[in-house]
Amino acid sequence: MLDTGTLLLFVAASLLLIVAPGPDIVFLVSMGMSRGPRAGFVTAMGLAAGNLVHTLAAALGVSVIFRTSAIAFAALKFAGAAYLLYLARRTLRSAGGAVQFSQTGESGDAPLFWRAVLMNVLNPKVALFFLAFLPQFASPRLGPVWLQMILYGALFTLLVVVVFGAFGAFAGRASEWLRRGTSGRVGGALKWLVSGVFVILALRLAVIER
Repeated sequence: MLDTGTLLLFVAASLLLIVAPGPDIVFLVSMGMSRGPRAGFVTAMGLAAGNLVHTLAAALGVSVIFRTSAIAFAALKFAGAAYLLYLARRTLRSAGGAVQFSQTGESGDAPLFWRAVLMNVLNPKVALFFLAFLPQFASPRLGPVWLQMILYGALFTLLVVVVFGAFGAFAGRASEWLRRGTSGRVGGALKWLVSGVFVILALRLAVIER
């Protein structure tokens, strides 16, 4: 169903877009550095799962609502901003003087995973990106366009798993090395750094336009 040349072009374009600095990578690296390699990888999986949600929304036409309705777009972006501010507050109020650092997280992997899913899903810019990006590689002569969009979206998500998984794990390892060679004050600094990242991402999301 998919043309080989178009598929290779899609993979190349997707990799360039995935590694480009953006809110998802900032969020991913901050979680990996504050909680360790496993947490970074789990966060990457959550962000990838959010991409699947956007893929289905784009394929089924739901994302058109956010492109055509200013109210829907504003509602989603402010919900996302509020959630990020909640994460910033929760990080600052966490027990102890530093961000909790463990391989499984303070409550297991599930909260980290769903936190990343929500962070991705509540960004209307990501929804519009999938709506604009995926159809460019679909052709009616090759079959149902919606099905091609789902296949391309699944491939994009797989690439995100590989690239983001590596980024998250590396950030966690880098944090471990840093902690071994420095005092416990690094943990306290990371706590404020992670909270600051959440606040910046929330403000950025709140002011974006369609």
